[in-house]
Amino acid sequence: MPQTLTRRRAAAAVLAAALLVPLAACGNDDGEKDSAASPKGSAGSAPKANLTVLAAASLTNVFKTAGAAYEKAHPGTEITFSFAGSQELVAQVKQGAPADALVTADTKSMDSVRGETGTPAVIAKNRLVIATVEGNPKKIGELKDLADPQLKVVLAAPEVPAGKYSQKILDAQKITVKPVSQEPNVRAVLSKVELGEADAGLVYKTDADSAPDKVDAVTIPDAQNAITEYPAATLKDSKNAEAAAAFVAWLSSPEGQKILQDAGFQKP
Repeated sequence: MPQTLTRRRAAAAVLAAALLVPLAACGNDDGEKDSAASPKGSAGSAPKANLTVLAAASLTNVFKTAGAAYEKAHPGTEITFSFAGSQELVAQVKQGAPADALVTADTKSMDSVRGETGTPAVIAKNRLVIATVEGNPKKIGELKDLADPQLKVVLAAPEVPAGKYSQKILDAQKITVKPVSQEPNVRAVLSKVELGEADAGLVYKTDADSAPDKVDAVTIPDAQNAITEYPAATLKDSKNAEAAAAFVAWLSSPEGQKILQDAGFQKP
């Protein structure tokens, strides 16, 4: 074979190899990016957005902490929380209030707006305690003490999850309590006790834990208590569906769970 032809073929082979190198590199790079990409709606792929989250009043303190942590980990995302009793949140959703996610203090409230939400996931649990004025001057030691007509006891209203759970455990123990007031959410119950306007009230453990220098907490035995679940879900009318789904997913992540459990909430 002539040397000239041999040299041309060799040069062509070198050129072909040189062209294939960047193509192979591009293919590897794309493959790595595809395999590392997080699925839509996961906490790791959260797009930037301004989110509005409707949340149960008993989540006030912990969600402020969680929101700040989430915003720090996801620059460009801002979260505005609207806290209220779960029954009020449900009413807002049914009335079409603009929001992106909903977190209630019971599954029944969430179920009542099933057609308006994505699939809910329980992110935490809680339990009731008896909150008393600091120092427990009335020496309240158990549920039956709340039946004392001399005590000023406040409860959450019957339509509020905390109120439903309170009445449930009182009825189970055949204890009759005549509250001096029934509040629109559990934080209002705590406030009444903090201000000394009531001797005692039934609140969630995490509520009492949030004010250790203002109230004392009397433990209610498990056999006499009720466990409440907190489901979280995106709202179907959200204009930030992916960002909302990412935040809801983050609440069940190790980071989100640590914040919830550090605040006294139980594992879901």
